Amino acid sequence: MAVRDIVLYPDERLKTPCEPVETFDAELRDFVEDLLDTCAVGPGAVGIAAPQVGLLKRVCIVDATRARRPVPNHGRLVLVNPMITAWDGFAVGREGCLSVPDYTGNVIRAEKIRLEAFDLEGKPLEFEMEGYEARIAQHELDHLDGVLFLDRLVSRSADLFRRKG
Repeated sequence: MAVRDIVLYPDERLKTPCEPVETFDAELRDFVEDLLDTCAVGPGAVGIAAPQVGLLKRVCIVDATRARRPVPNHGRLVLVNPMITAWDGFAVGREGCLSVPDYTGNVIRAEKIRLEAFDLEGKPLEFEMEGYEARIAQHELDHLDGVLFLDRLVSRSADLFRRKG
C-alpha cells in the first residue's frame, strides 16, 4: 500500500466534520491499509484519523500497543463510524498530533469510555477503554468531528508547548 501525506494545521479539512462510511468494500480496506502504513511511519504515532490524510470519512486507527510504556489496551484497532456512548472521570494529559507537529498540549479527557464502532466488514464492535487508550480514542474521534487538541486546551498560554528538537 502507500504512506499518505499528513494534512497539517491550519488546513480547513481538519476543522470539517466527517461523513459516515456507508459502503464496506475493497476501496475502504485499501484506504485503511494506507492509513495503517501512514500511522506506522509517524513519529510516536499511536493513532490517526482519515481527515489527517485528506479523506473526510469516519475512520480511524487507535493503537496503544505503540505507547512508550506498556498500557492496558485492545491491540491495534481499526474503527469505522466510531461513537463514544459513555464516559466517566476526568484527567489532564499531554497530547501531540501528526497534524500539529510543532506543539503538544495539556488536554482534559474522560478517564474511561465505552466506544461502539464497526470493523472493516461492517460488524459491530464495542470496547471499554481506560487511561491512555481511552485518551487516544477520544483524540482520534475528535478529528472525525473536526476538533483538534488545540481546541480543547484550557489555556493556550499555559497548556500549549513547543516541541523540543
